[in-house]
Amino acid sequence: MNSLIAFHNNITQQVSTGFYRYLYKKISWDQRMLAIKGPRGSGKTTLMLQQIRYGLNLPASKALYITADHHWFYTNTLYETAEQFYLNGGRYLFIDEVHKYSRWSRELKNVYDGFPELRIIFSASSALEIFKGEADLSRRVIPYELPGMSFREYLKLTGEGDFSEVSLRGIVTDHENIARSVTEKLHPLPLFREYLQNGYLPIIKEIKKDELPILMNQIINAVVESDLSAIEGFDSGTTRKIKKLLGVIAESAPFKPNISSLARKLDSSRDSVYAWLQFLERARLLNSIRKESKGVSALQKPDKIYLENTNLAYTLKPDPDRGSLRESFIMNQLVNAGHEVSMPAKGDFIVDGYTIEVGGKNKSSEQIKNSKNPIVAADDIEIGFGNKIPLWLFGFLY
Repeated sequence: MNSLIAFHNNITQQVSTGFYRYLYKKISWDQRMLAIKGPRGSGKTTLMLQQIRYGLNLPASKALYITADHHWFYTNTLYETAEQFYLNGGRYLFIDEVHKYSRWSRELKNVYDGFPELRIIFSASSALEIFKGEADLSRRVIPYELPGMSFREYLKLTGEGDFSEVSLRGIVTDHENIARSVTEKLHPLPLFREYLQNGYLPIIKEIKKDELPILMNQIINAVVESDLSAIEGFDSGTTRKIKKLLGVIAESAPFKPNISSLARKLDSSRDSVYAWLQFLERARLLNSIRKESKGVSALQKPDKIYLENTNLAYTLKPDPDRGSLRESFIMNQLVNAGHEVSMPAKGDFIVDGYTIEVGGKNKSSEQIKNSKNPIVAADDIEIGFGNKIPLWLFGFLY
């Protein structure tokens, strides 16, 4: 295992404590098996390395980081690796990109059952359905989801300010005081515009801003061509169609899907289009929303589809629509904070009993005045009044 230990030692030396993603303190690291899912570039690897180096502070013989696409696994199995590590005193095994290993679920189940003192922490693509592998892990693994950064985290990463998370109810009921406490330290609007274009992934701290579109395109290609192919077994023809589907959606997001029309454009079946939309949403490239409904109707096609984050919008379209960016942002932040979001009869979103209308600084609540708990999320304002809340403040939800 010398090559794995050398790899571990090299990569753990590169991690710092300068910035922790919000999820770090929410993870129960003492679980016997836990999974960290998330989109590429969200910081899953860094999260695990920080726990090894600073949380556990143990040598590689006790806490080992490996990645499932390491050349070691050309000739060694994951189970054999875990067994050898455990029998030599290892107690924490961190496995990155577990979906790159074809028999991951069966061998992890065997490792879990066979070595009761071993803690297993693994990361995976958002597209991976952890509980639908070859083996049943539902009673063994605790899953966590790590999305891209919130606006609040972006401010912390860039050194602009360190602020606390605010609940949705806190934003609605106390937004004026919260906004004042922030604007006493900085002017959020220009920083918010930077975030919408460049600030969703922690990697922005390590690259030039003009390099981000290249990186985002690489991420899209890797998700579709590598992750989805590894997880779902897609061939090159299917991946081309999925990327074409993503391009069609990007041209007019928020996109109101006509499944039959999409199927004709892609020369595919309706069922295939439905499946691909679900894959893209699981892979954190899309978000979808449906009208308030009950029962089986909630399983029908989405009423609107958004790009998962606004950085994607700037990547796939040179000059994205400002209104679309606003809606994509608030949908993204609400979903990432764990809220269930629906499409109301009037307005843009309904969440936790609040009806939200999104717009510019002059947007009024006239359209939703008769709705339940109406609020306006207004862009281009620093501090709101009454039920008019600054759009940027919804970036403090996580």
